[in-house]
Amino acid sequence: MTDYGNFTPVIQQLADRVKTMVIEEAAIENWANKIKKEQKIEPSLYGKYDVKRGLRDINGKGVLAGLTEISEVYAYKLDDEGNYLPDELGRQIPDEGRLFYRGIDVEQLVDGFMRDDRFGFEEAAYLLLFGDLPTAQQLEEFNGVLSSYRNLPKNFTRDVIMKAPSRDMMNALARSVLTLYSYDKKADDTSIENVLRQSLELISRFPVLSVYSYQAYCHYYNDQSLFIHSPKPELSTAENILHLLRADGKYTDLEAKMLDLALVLHAEHGGGNNSTFTTHVVTSSGTDTYSAIAAALGSLKGPKHGGANIKVVQMFDNIKENVKDWSDDEEIAAYLRKLLRKEAFDHSGLIYGMGHAVYSLSDPRARVLGSCVKKLSEEKGMDNEYNLYSRVERLAPKVISDERKIYKGVSANVDFYSGFIYHMLDLPPELYTPLFAIARIAGWSAHRMEELLNSNKIIRPAYRAVRDRREYKKLEDR
Repeated sequence: MTDYGNFTPVIQQLADRVKTMVIEEAAIENWANKIKKEQKIEPSLYGKYDVKRGLRDINGKGVLAGLTEISEVYAYKLDDEGNYLPDELGRQIPDEGRLFYRGIDVEQLVDGFMRDDRFGFEEAAYLLLFGDLPTAQQLEEFNGVLSSYRNLPKNFTRDVIMKAPSRDMMNALARSVLTLYSYDKKADDTSIENVLRQSLELISRFPVLSVYSYQAYCHYYNDQSLFIHSPKPELSTAENILHLLRADGKYTDLEAKMLDLALVLHAEHGGGNNSTFTTHVVTSSGTDTYSAIAAALGSLKGPKHGGANIKVVQMFDNIKENVKDWSDDEEIAAYLRKLLRKEAFDHSGLIYGMGHAVYSLSDPRARVLGSCVKKLSEEKGMDNEYNLYSRVERLAPKVISDERKIYKGVSANVDFYSGFIYHMLDLPPELYTPLFAIARIAGWSAHRMEELLNSNKIIRPAYRAVRDRREYKKLEDR
């Protein structure tokens, strides 16, 4: 006969733990309800004190917080002195969107390397970091430096990436970046020479860190076979991503060139976007490179910033399931109205991939991607999907205009087509936002050095206190 007496203490411990957990959950729920009830600020106070919520004015224009030479996001007509031209009502006049890297129109940059049938991300990174386009010799030297930095420190893959895999690749990437601090003998040195070296290492290693983290996730969480390819020094950043990601390491030239194009267009977008501004803010405190970039990664992870292209792909999957005839404009427009009225998909009231905080008439990045994506869709046999995207891009602005009063207009943004490109490349959704980071680390690095060079003040905006003052009460009187 089995003696269960020895199990009694263990069972009692489990019962006590369950009881404690129930009490903890109830307490947290009560405290959370208290916070939600008592700490909500009256919305009218923001208008009373002229608070620029989101650091934007009532028209959505960003509050001027700094100066930069790295890039320019142009969306409204300017006079000869760079001031906004007003219309008869004093509002800014929308213009076709343009994006400049170090004063060079990104569309001209793209046209240059595509006409030469070259990869462009490394050239764009050089331009952002150093301020000028590289000569052929400088570009070759730069590529050589990046290639020499791609390999991770000894045993890093085993000890950091494989031993603690994460379900979220952005968290895994941020953790890896912070851990690299421990492998750097000059981690806290903020001289430009050292920060440049750290930046080049991070630009080189982001693809490896991201893809290896994804492979570990697939193996440990999805029970898939584990394969780890070493980066190849002769390959570009885009080529190495596909080589590292795919089991057979194979890809077509068009696939690599389209991924490279997406990286170029995501590499930089002004100092005011959330993750780049985060880089400036954290850098201004005097902290190390790894901490500043980890903070930027935390910002980019947010669905309001870096996760939009995933939403676009998911939304189109939903459209394809619910729209029977993909060539019927009326049926598509009717479903778009359902999206805006919160009657379909995620009930957010949004058509993802349409509209931008700055651009109104057009997003230059979307123009470039849209002009190139058709060729990839033909290679992949996805013409029908491409035609559906084109129809939604054409119909959505009219539907949005009919449903809502939007002065500045609305157009497709970069996320509209980038998610479709990643989908056609059979890239996993878990890597969509890390791919954004792989590109944007070039811009973050340039902005970090610009902040170190040009500002000696910590960034500290003001918040106005609106809680009434009260007297302290003794514990027994509360």
